[in-house]
This record gives sequence, C-alpha cells and structure tokens, in this order.
Amino acid sequence: MIMPTVAVIGLGYVGLPLSLQFAQNGIRVIGLDVDETKITTLQAGQTYIKHVSANRIGATIDKGTFIPSADMSRVSEAEAVILCVPTPLTKQREPDLSYVLNTGRAIAPHLRRGTLVVLESTTYPGTTEEDLRAVLEEGSGMRAGHDFHLAYSPEREDPGNPKSSVGKIPKLVGGYTPACCDKAVALYSIAVETVIPVSSCKTAEATKLLENIFRSVNIALVNELKVIYAAMGIDIWEVIEAAKTKPFGFMPFYPGPGLGGHCIPIDPFYLAWKAKQFGKHTRFIELAGEINTAMPDYVVSRLIEALNAKKKSISSSRILLIGLAYKADVDDTRESPTLVLMDKLRVLEAAVAYYDPHVPVIGPTREHASWQGVRSIEWNEATVRGFDAVIVVTPHSDVNYEELASWSDCIVDTRNVFGRSGLAPHGAKIIKA
Repeated sequence: MIMPTVAVIGLGYVGLPLSLQFAQNGIRVIGLDVDETKITTLQAGQTYIKHVSANRIGATIDKGTFIPSADMSRVSEAEAVILCVPTPLTKQREPDLSYVLNTGRAIAPHLRRGTLVVLESTTYPGTTEEDLRAVLEEGSGMRAGHDFHLAYSPEREDPGNPKSSVGKIPKLVGGYTPACCDKAVALYSIAVETVIPVSSCKTAEATKLLENIFRSVNIALVNELKVIYAAMGIDIWEVIEAAKTKPFGFMPFYPGPGLGGHCIPIDPFYLAWKAKQFGKHTRFIELAGEINTAMPDYVVSRLIEALNAKKKSISSSRILLIGLAYKADVDDTRESPTLVLMDKLRVLEAAVAYYDPHVPVIGPTREHASWQGVRSIEWNEATVRGFDAVIVVTPHSDVNYEELASWSDCIVDTRNVFGRSGLAPHGAKIIKA
C-alpha cells in the first residue's frame, strides 16, 4: 500500500496530535501553521503543548514523516488536506468563520485534482458543503465531488485525559458525496482504529454540536441547582454523589466557576445562530449559556461574603486564584473562567494574582490582553499567606491542597477539591462556590 502525503493545517491542540498520529503510522505529514514560532519550535523537535511530548515530535521529524512548515503552497504535495483551525465567536456571539474561509482561499490555488479536503473545526451544519466548498471551488476552478473530494470529520480531543488518544477515539466522517466519504474513511482508517461514516457533512457537523450542547446544558443544570441548593443549605456535591448510586437513568455532571475551553462555551452558539436562519429559536441552549456565563459572578459574590465575614472589603484585598488553565492538568487557557474572574476582581479594585504549575506566564488572548505577561506566583508559605483569600478555580492534581489549607484561612472552593479529597481544613474557612 502506497501511503499518501497529508497536509494538516493548524498545529494547535487538535492539529498537532492528529499530525503525529498520522506520522507515527507511516504517513508523510506536512504540518502547516501561520505561526512561525510554532514551526521553529517543532523543527527543533520541541513542544509547546504540555500533553504532547517532545520525544514524539522529534522521533517523527527524524523519521521524515512529520515536516513542519509555514509554506501553504506545500499543499500541492498532498493527497489529503485537513483543516484544524479556530472557529471562535465574534463579540456579538456570532460565528467567526474567517479562519476556515481564509485557509480555504489560501490552499485553493494549490489543490490538485483528486485531493481530499477535510474540515475538522467545530461549526454549524452546512459550513463544509456550502461555505468552505464555495471558496475552494472559486479559488481552484474545480468542482467538489467531481474534481476534488470534500468531507467533514469532527475533532474529539480530550486534553488532560491520559487514557485518551487520537488513534483510539472513534472518528466520525461525513462526505459531500458517497465517494468523498469513502475517501475520507480510507484515509482515517490508516491511523484510527474505528471510523464511523455518516450520511453527510451536515450530519457530522450536527453530531459534534450535539455532543457539546449535551454537556453545556447539563452543566448549566447543576450550576443552577448549586445556587438553589446553597440557599437551602444543601451541598450540591453531596447530592450528586448520592444520585450517582442510582445504576440507571442518571449521568453525573459537576458545577464549576464557568465554562472554559474552545468547545463548550462557544459551539452551542454556532447552532443557535444557524437555527435563526430557519426561523427557529434555541431557547434551551441560550438559557444554558446564560446560566453558565453567570457563574463567575456567583463566585465573586461568595468571595465577597467570605471577606465580609472576616470584616474585610473586596476593594484592596489581595486575592489568589488557583489554576489558570480551563481544565485540570493541562496548559490550555482558552476561554478560561479564571481570566474572567481576574477581570471582574480588578474592576472591584482587588489586587489579583494566580498560581498554575502548568501555565507559568499568561500568553496572548483575544479578550483578556491586559493580563499578557503576568507570571504565576511562587508556591511557598510566605507568598500564599500574603493573600486575604484564595479561589480554587482549576483542580490541578499537582497542587498541594493540604499546604494551601494550612497557609490560608479563607478559601473559596469552586471545584470541591477539599470535599472530594477529604482534607481537613486546618482552621481555614472553606466556602463552596
């Protein structure tokens, strides 16, 4: 079997692991990204994503199966092109397809006849066969389904989960035509154990949205119950643990300080926007978004209560936030609720700092640019004792919570790390939020 050359565009949290998965299975991968710093790092056999090891990168580069480059014209060398680029929201919470469409325009002149183009970025149904197809056809002078193949295959990355790997997570594929689907299934089957074809690109796009909306809505439910039960003096975490004992009809979801990551806070609004074009309103989805978006305000209110009990004002208080990443044991800060909390506390004139062993310095962000360059504090007793209160935002497993409990007498715990670990508070007042 002659292995194809694959071009993967966008070497972030989705594109880089996918590239290495193909490369480790003997496929020649040209990894493309407009960020030349990333390319230089990869060419040196180094990594910029914590859970992707430098050894994996170096081994595939040495073998010649992974070739990082910033030259989009190298798409012409590939039999398949996979787009793993961002799909954020605008400030008006509308889909921003600029990364997808601009990438399509950039690669279109370099496509060869018979090339397979696959979009992996999460988006609304119709993006692949309507929006992306249009720019590819215009720029290449070829027709999808006739001169080149077109498909959609949603990413299913689970960063921070050591049991998760690209090759073992079932891969959905929907094609613009049955032949397009067959071509995509054949490609992914080289590197992924289970590939599942569906009837169309739209079905695959809709499936990805369902997966993320399901999580968003259920997280909103327990977030709302958290607030209600707290007012009644009931611990939502104990309630969830009790409900988990039912062996059927219940699936546990957990509350938190707000949603983070690229998927859950953003993707539901892609469907909400698209539904309006069909005269439909996604009331359930939008309500869930409102509840989850309000969680940082609830955390701040609980912090103010805790400080008031100590006869302190939020203004001029020194507040330490534990965890900048949006998820435990990763270094990904996209849409992190910690950054939202930092903004809100700054407005209230608190002095704010953070500690995160996975994020030593805050990088550039679209919505929180003023924090760029701020560094994590050093973890030691003298430093932590200098803060009036601590908020546990991200439950990293390598944070010493026993030390935290002995060093701080005012802790707002948004993840129940003390309840779940059974740690004695050492005199600290633990406030759940």
